[in-house]
Formats: sequence, C-alpha cells, structure tokens
Amino acid sequence: MEDLVGRLSALDPDAGAAIKVIAYFDRLVEGRAGLEPVVRGAAVLTGCAARLVDADRGVAIRVDATGAVHPSAEPPDPAWLSAPLHPGGPPALWLERPGPAGPVEAMVLERALSAARGALARTRGPAPADDVAAVLDAAVAEPARLRAARRLGLGLAARAVALDGGRAKVLAADQPIAATRAGVGPVVPVADLPSSWAAARTALRFAAAGTEQDPGPSVVHADQLGGLAVLADAVGPGAEPVPDVQDLERARSTAPWALATLVAVATTSSLRTAAAALVVHHSTLQDRLAHVEELLGWSVRDPSGRLRLQLAIALRRLHNHH
Repeated sequence: MEDLVGRLSALDPDAGAAIKVIAYFDRLVEGRAGLEPVVRGAAVLTGCAARLVDADRGVAIRVDATGAVHPSAEPPDPAWLSAPLHPGGPPALWLERPGPAGPVEAMVLERALSAARGALARTRGPAPADDVAAVLDAAVAEPARLRAARRLGLGLAARAVALDGGRAKVLAADQPIAATRAGVGPVVPVADLPSSWAAARTALRFAAAGTEQDPGPSVVHADQLGGLAVLADAVGPGAEPVPDVQDLERARSTAPWALATLVAVATTSSLRTAAAALVVHHSTLQDRLAHVEELLGWSVRDPSGRLRLQLAIALRRLHNHH
C-alpha cells in the first residue's frame, strides 16, 4: 500500500492522498475503533479541527488539528465543511474550515462518516428508524437495502428483532438482545433481513408478557419454534379459541395461580423442577395440579396431556398477540 501511495503521489498528489485516507479509515474499521479515533483521524488528516455531533444519541466529540480532544461550547459555523450521517439528515461531521471541499477533505468526510456509522451502531444503540425500516422491507430494492445496511454499520449478517407496538431493531449477529418482550429472527445475510423480520414477528406472538395474566418466556427465538410456527398462520384476528384454550381461561379465572402453574409444568423437565420454579413445595404442586386438572377436564401429567397443554398455551398466546 505504501509503495502504491508513493507512486500515485508522484503522478497525482490528490490521488495518492485519497488512497492514504482510505487506508487509514479502513484500518480503524478493521480494528473496531471507537468514535474518538475516527474524529481524530479526520482532524489530523485534514489539518483542522473536526467534530462529530449526533444529537439523537447524545454524541458531541471535537478533536483539534493536533489530535487532542478539545470540547467547544461554540456551535458549528454553517460555512464549515460538513456532511450528514444519513441522506437528508442534519450535518453530523464538521471540518472547521470553510468550503469548498478539496479531494482530500471530501474523501475524509466520506470515509470518516462511514466508520462513524459503524461505531455508532455498535456503541450507541439502534440507528435511525428510516434505515431500519428500509433493510426490513422486501418491497425496497435490494441495492437500497444494502446501502441502508452499510449506513447502519451492519456486517455480512444480522438479525431482526420484533418488539411490542410494531417496533423493530436490527442487530449484528453477535449483539446481545436487551428487551422486556421480543421475537428474535434468525441470523441471515443482510440482503435477507426481510425474511428474518417476518420470522421475528411470528416469534413475538409466542412471547409472553411475563405477568400473572400472561406468564412464560418473554423473549422467543424464531429458529427455536420448529413446527409451532405453523400455528401462527391458523390463528388470526377474530379466530374462535379452541376448547382447550377456553379451558385454560376458565382455570385462570377460577384460580389465579393456575396459569403460572400450568406454564411451569409445560416448560420444565419435571414436576420437581416446576415446583422449584414456582417456589412451592412438591406436594403443594401436586395438590394444585389435581385441582387444575378438575377445572380443565383432562390430565396434564402424562405425555399426551403435557403435549396438549403445551399446544393450548401456545394457541392462547397467539390469540392474545395478533
């Protein structure tokens, strides 16, 4: 690379400088550098102070031409060179020098912003909703979705996460999922994120609220549903609950502890494990099950009854979460 830069500089100083800028920011991206090194690079390479401002994420970093962090209370001058994080957005990266931009400044703005997008997505949470919506929408042309994915700082693969209220997140494959109730789509190539989003929305319908009225796991992974996912297509708005779901509701309304007890029995490996999860004595659980089986009208302790219970609980969630 250094030899290439030297030869290009001899032929065309601007081209050599541009290659140097590209190589500099590529090294930062490969090293997963944070925001401050990115802004420092912009300042040092252009010989003037640079600042990154993202009000939505509470970011305000200013580095002077020597590479030192030097915050300023003065607002940016509109005459300075600047560029937005996303098309149509407000200026986010500023070079404290009036325009117009030369080849080096233009390349620094482009490459520094690309590196900053990745660092912001990695360290400061979800990116703006318009890009998130774009990468999840199959109606958006694939090249546009891929551009949005690059702006979000996504790598080759990512996953969609469906949240309450129709909200969405897009996470890199290794990012943790922090949510109170969520459906998690499978990790896919970024071009296939619409399929991950569809699976995440299905998984969300199986996710419980984690309350007494809706106990159970509140984060559900689509790739762990297996054949249960087929049930989602069969239960739409206005569908009549099957008798087993009506039995669950009757048991819940009669005994407030019934639903949590049944969910524990359906989702643990043994009655003793279920009793420990409920923090009750094993004999207490046995008494509860005898009572709740009378309310249901069928056993939940033999293999066929346990499967029937698991299906009834899944169907109840699908009815409650359209």
